[in-house]
Amino acid sequence: MQLVFKKLSEGSMAHPKYIFVTGGVTSSLGKGIIAASLAKLLQARGLRVTIQKLDPYINVDPGTLNPYEHGECYVTEDGAETDLDLGHYERFLNVNTSQANNVTTGRIYQSVIEKERRGEFLGKTVQVIPHITDEIKHRIQILGKSGDYDVVITEIGGTVGDIESLPYIESVRQLSWELGERNALVIHLTLIPYLSAAGELKTKPTQHSVKTLMESGVQADILVCRTEHELSEDIRLKLARFCNVKPEAVIQSIDVETIYDVPNKMLEQGLDTVVIKKMLLRTGDTPDLTNWNKFLKRHKNPKSEVTIGLIGKYVELQDSYKSILEAFIHAGAANEVSVKIESIHSEHLEPTKLKKHFAHLDGMLVAPGFGERGIEGKIAAVQFAREKGIPFFGICLGMQMAVIEYSRNVLGLKEANSVEMDANTPDPVISLMEDQKDILDMGGTMRLGAWDCELKSGKIKKIYEKSLISERHRHRYEFNNAYLSQLDAAGLKSTGINPKSGLVEVVEIPEHPWFIGVQYHPEYKSTVATPHPLFVSFVKAAAQFKKNRK
Repeated sequence: MQLVFKKLSEGSMAHPKYIFVTGGVTSSLGKGIIAASLAKLLQARGLRVTIQKLDPYINVDPGTLNPYEHGECYVTEDGAETDLDLGHYERFLNVNTSQANNVTTGRIYQSVIEKERRGEFLGKTVQVIPHITDEIKHRIQILGKSGDYDVVITEIGGTVGDIESLPYIESVRQLSWELGERNALVIHLTLIPYLSAAGELKTKPTQHSVKTLMESGVQADILVCRTEHELSEDIRLKLARFCNVKPEAVIQSIDVETIYDVPNKMLEQGLDTVVIKKMLLRTGDTPDLTNWNKFLKRHKNPKSEVTIGLIGKYVELQDSYKSILEAFIHAGAANEVSVKIESIHSEHLEPTKLKKHFAHLDGMLVAPGFGERGIEGKIAAVQFAREKGIPFFGICLGMQMAVIEYSRNVLGLKEANSVEMDANTPDPVISLMEDQKDILDMGGTMRLGAWDCELKSGKIKKIYEKSLISERHRHRYEFNNAYLSQLDAAGLKSTGINPKSGLVEVVEIPEHPWFIGVQYHPEYKSTVATPHPLFVSFVKAAAQFKKNRK
């Protein structure tokens, strides 16, 4: 995924620049998208950019969080379980993130306490200042000190004024002073609400948010204002005057059709230009967004539409499957097809009404997940897709459900199951991985990160157009190789194998129009620049299925 840029004539930055993105007034304003959009613009000017997320919650990472709590847990190449914003960073920049790109309060305190236990503080009283803030500053600068980046953008999670965010804001204050004004910059994302009764936009919440930030000793250099209506020149001047920023540093971020519009909107508003001037960055004259805009054009001008059923357990919260939804956008654009996602809760599927739920679909994806809830609904969905010839894609748990379904309904092993769901099943076609059997701690102990997979034959090999691939994993349970020969003989072929462990990574039915299950998570590696080939092929198959059905 790494991009190679032509070196600027002036050479790379001697020392990296640091940009901090904070949020005010309310959460969920889109700090991650603004950070990714700015990074995209700077990258498109030839700079080497990365983004990191500082999360104020006390969990060490989001790996043990329920998807309803925090949305999707995104996994990096090096096996870090991280915030879903890192997925946005990778999808926009087409550059891998790592363990260093996501830091939580839990990880900060864990590190400081471990140092205290080792006696590294020489008997001093351990305090928020300087020990916690020093650790935060150290984590912020790890990426910058690698020499790989000209600009490091740091998104501060939460909202200014939250008690959990105070150590991070204090760390930004200290680091900004230590680095100097041309080497550090603060962007504050805020909300300009519209009161329909009064018929006007109100700036007071933003004024108070900036004031709260200043009370912590941090002055915003740029305001990015989320709004549903255009900001007038009077409002911009008022914000500049009351918030102590230049008028050109008041940036409008109006609601858009798709998040992929935001880089162009920020370019129109001059966000990258203001940053470059303030930080004296040496860049190309204009950002090259040619390929980005080609993608946008295809995305917004589809030639046809397909309906894909997303069968999962967490469908009430779309962020639970964020990377899957975005991968469908990338694949849809590649095929010039609009992909309409129909979310179907597997727990609520009734065996007598499957035709009502599934018959109109052009493709079915059974999503990842954990635990017993909704499993029988997923198995029923797999059976319907297999028997009706509907293109089927199973990811992680979805692949395991395909193995269970085939074992029950084709092999005749009626009680076949995963030991995750039934520890006493007589036919454990999905079993606990050997290296997981003695593990008691749940956090960060699964099979995580990039692992190799050798593609033996079948449709999967044709899709990737190579024999050896590397994909990201997040699972404890695996295909039980004791059943491999039986399933293979019955028509469920194991066409992808980990070359070291022998773990089955891919199953498919060659006689089916498109039936593939993968143990790994291909959605994590799909980006705007490189749509994942499995999603591209699946959407193409769904479009063909719809065409043939007519």
